[in-house]
Amino acid sequence: MTAPRTRRRDTPPPRTGPEEKEVLRGFLDHLRAAVAAKAEDVPEPQVRTPGVPSGTSLLGLVRHLAHVERYTFLGEEVADWPGTFRPRPDETVASVLADYRAAVDRANVVIDACSDLTTPVARPARSGRPPSMRWALAHMIEETGRHAGHADILRELIDGSTGR
Repeated sequence: MTAPRTRRRDTPPPRTGPEEKEVLRGFLDHLRAAVAAKAEDVPEPQVRTPGVPSGTSLLGLVRHLAHVERYTFLGEEVADWPGTFRPRPDETVASVLADYRAAVDRANVVIDACSDLTTPVARPARSGRPPSMRWALAHMIEETGRHAGHADILRELIDGSTGR
């Protein structure tokens, strides 16, 4: 039996201030909220069940993005990037979302403290020359947006929900 289709109202692009960092942060926060919303209220085991042959699950996407936030803005090392997509058995939707939101909060502290977007972000020593905050923000918009699209598709496959 197919679950009834529901359509959430799409949220419009964010209203931001005129400054470059406000625009970048506004769009990034908009995408972050969209990704988190896609995983909320999805029951087990559907939230961790791969929806595509690559093995990607909705919970895995959120977990991966938490690692990317910490790597990009906090300079935390990631030993196994493919492993970031695989939730552990003890992780729940609530715990993965809490971890993602905590990573976002910590990243936002770093972003907010940056007064010059040409300033390099933190990077593990073996990762080479660190990019600028401008590049990091643009990259996170791209990374989060790409995975938000994946999350849209996975959520629709789970219960028919569409919209942001």
